[in-house]
Amino acid sequence: MKVQAYLSFKGNCQEALKFYSELFDADIINRQTYEDKKIDVPSSYRDKLQHAELKGKNVYFMAYDVSPDTPLNSGNQCQMSIEASNTEEGKRLFEALSEGGQVHHNYREREWGYFGRCTDKFGIGWMVNHNQ
Repeated sequence: MKVQAYLSFKGNCQEALKFYSELFDADIINRQTYEDKKIDVPSSYRDKLQHAELKGKNVYFMAYDVSPDTPLNSGNQCQMSIEASNTEEGKRLFEALSEGGQVHHNYREREWGYFGRCTDKFGIGWMVNHNQ
């Protein structure tokens, strides 16, 4: 069994995956748009992603743009979690993810190691850890 994240976006999935692919040195794979699908979406939405995957050395998740008639509410039910290799990597990732977003807990030393929590500019929640 494998459990993994599947992120939902409101039309900016390609932009988000490009950002994450550069940040995590990962590839966008299995990219499928709504173009040739038998789904009732406006023609202006046909180039949006119906499915894509981000795959790298230590990162893998799936993502898509919800169809325009699908309600999507930003919430805090799910967070992406990163276990950084060292404090410097954690700080770099946290700063990049929180830029243009919202910091909930600054990345700093805690009793178990370093930790920070933020919501990125795409509305995705992230927890960045480095346990010493």
